[in-house]
Amino acid sequence: MKLAIVTAYPPSKVTLTEYGYYLVKHFRLQEEVTEIILMTDRTDDPKDLSFEGEGCKITVEECWDFNSYTNLWRVNKAIKTHSPDAVLFNLQFLKFGDKKIPAALGLMLPYMSKLKGIPTISLLHNILEQVDLDSAGFTKSKLLQKIYGFIGTTLTKFVLASDILAVTISKYVTILEEKYKAKNIALIPHGSFETPPEPDFSLPPGPKQVMAFGKFGTYKKVEVLIEAIEVIRNRSNEDIEIVIAGTDSPNTPGYLKKMEEVYSHVPQIRFTGYVAEEDVPVIFGESAVVVFPYTSTTGSSGVLHQAGSYGKAVALPDLGDLSVLVQEEGYRGEFFLPENKISLADAIEKILTDEAYRTELARANYEAACSLPMSAIAKMYLDYFKAIQVQKTKGQIIDVNAIGLTHEKTKA
Repeated sequence: MKLAIVTAYPPSKVTLTEYGYYLVKHFRLQEEVTEIILMTDRTDDPKDLSFEGEGCKITVEECWDFNSYTNLWRVNKAIKTHSPDAVLFNLQFLKFGDKKIPAALGLMLPYMSKLKGIPTISLLHNILEQVDLDSAGFTKSKLLQKIYGFIGTTLTKFVLASDILAVTISKYVTILEEKYKAKNIALIPHGSFETPPEPDFSLPPGPKQVMAFGKFGTYKKVEVLIEAIEVIRNRSNEDIEIVIAGTDSPNTPGYLKKMEEVYSHVPQIRFTGYVAEEDVPVIFGESAVVVFPYTSTTGSSGVLHQAGSYGKAVALPDLGDLSVLVQEEGYRGEFFLPENKISLADAIEKILTDEAYRTELARANYEAACSLPMSAIAKMYLDYFKAIQVQKTKGQIIDVNAIGLTHEKTKA
């Protein structure tokens, strides 16, 4: 199978870059895949293809740019040129731009791919029905939120034109099936990027590092984390270093620089900037607690799966999608009230001051991560691609229930 994967890819700073990297890393090892056509955004530096071991051929086609109005035409041209046997889109609503028209045009690509008769699966990491448009950086205007809701419904219909629309949370399946009467929604878990050997769960000497990881400024805010640590410092003798690992969200340029200035008086705080792939194990490995200072959620959390892979305890906001994910995939954490520094301080302190509890959470998260490695997720996608081809050959309309693949069956 010649598989095209349309995604952002390192060293790109566009959303879902890291997920794209691990999709390619694990698809290249599948026996059924003879070549990957990596249809990605343009970057000044070359793409990171430094994988260990043998794998299939990877052809890089830089055929789109963030916020470009020509992405629809250029990606279509690339698909026509390479004639893949199947196409996988790695999507969320701001994948192709934070300007409304480029973002919308990009989400029409699965529909165009389907028109070509190519088996097409779109992985949609968030659905607009579950996104807080204010917190996620879209708009604060109630009128505009209604307009975007209408536009989002229309664009969701374009993405639903894929042979199969994959989502990572069961609640999304229910919402999409009920609202759009769709029969082509598949639940395919997020998966864990890596499953390193089981760690010893001990901490390095020195201050206990409390780390937040990601793109900050919209629904990921560092203020509550910094202020929560200050609360802990005022009431205990815990030696804590705050680590803010990552960059600004594309919607909030300059946010972290401003935070550095606002909290310049706070001791033992480190802003790492962009974390290269080879440095990710270090930044997680040295952390005592991984904190999710979110005001809302926009889908499954890659950071949670990473924290699990490296055997880390986590402090989570009590928000819908994260709560569902923890229940469905077996992760554990200490929950806190979103945007409440006292509640977050309590959660972090409970983990830091109880070594047995911290280790218990860390071990549970590692076991949860190991149960769903990305290699198994790649196999699920390939099983669905095969099933699509069979149904197309028979002239049948794609129906996930008729295909008969489930998460549990595929895992087995």
